[in-house]
Amino acid sequence: MPKVSVIVPVYNVEKYITRCLTSLINQTLDDLQIIVVNDGSQDGSEQIIKQFKRNYNNIIYVTKENGGLSSARNFGLIYATGEYIAFLDSDDYVDRNTYKKMYEKAKEKNSDYVECDFIWQYPDRQKIDTGYRYKDKKEMFEKARVVAWNKLIKREIIIDNKLEFPMGLNYEDIEFFYKLIPYINSFAFVEEPLIYYVQRENSIVNKQDSKTRQIFRVLDDVIEYYKKIGLYNEYEKHIEYTCARILLCSSLKRMIQIPDKVTRELLLTETWQNLNGKFPNWKKNELLKKNNTVNGIFMKTMNNTTFKIYTKVLRIVWR
Repeated sequence: MPKVSVIVPVYNVEKYITRCLTSLINQTLDDLQIIVVNDGSQDGSEQIIKQFKRNYNNIIYVTKENGGLSSARNFGLIYATGEYIAFLDSDDYVDRNTYKKMYEKAKEKNSDYVECDFIWQYPDRQKIDTGYRYKDKKEMFEKARVVAWNKLIKREIIIDNKLEFPMGLNYEDIEFFYKLIPYINSFAFVEEPLIYYVQRENSIVNKQDSKTRQIFRVLDDVIEYYKKIGLYNEYEKHIEYTCARILLCSSLKRMIQIPDKVTRELLLTETWQNLNGKFPNWKKNELLKKNNTVNGIFMKTMNNTTFKIYTKVLRIVWR
């Protein structure tokens, strides 16, 4: 059994895939399985991947029709046999000791899950992202960085609980991550930035349009999942706080940057109605009351009037 299986979805990344795969085949961890999923690429990505496959026995290469990031990750899980699973986007890359350090930490602490810090890689600069070291699952729900690619997750947890990324939706990491939390009984941190998160203008996260609305569906799916497994009451204040934080901070920033005015104004209105419809008392949330960060203060000053003012002002600031 491999120690770690890394799943790499690929779609039209011929400019980046060589760097990504080079960083993986140079890993210092023994018994690393690299699963490359070609999600219907139309450029030269396949030729580059096949060259790597010819030279390295630990690469599994599979192809499928284009179905999006979630579909490619889920497809890769079928082939993963490692003790732990990692996901890496094909335009990102990793330090050569990434999976060795994360795996050794997992074994040292007998952890279901290991998280590392990462580096925002811009064309002209870098920025280290250091995460909060949460102490339990409730803090994890509230404060963890909700991305899939800086985690090492025990494979049996994903498989036994039939966890998948949502098909056909953006914000797939949000749904997957919050559905994962109830099954994580032990976690650990590698307190080093080991992954390079590459920022490029034409990536999915930098295209804002009507699909931004999909965040409502993703949050609904999380809410329904916790009700289904009987944990909604236990996590209710965390779910309420998290929905408010996502809708009024990260999602709001995306919606403000939608170029089409009609779509933008419609989704901004829908955001406010969606939050207050689901959680009419969200401003009384005790986690929000304790939050004195910039985001927390911003959220606490929100009402019908300030929401409209903020979205107009921030449109000027963020565009």
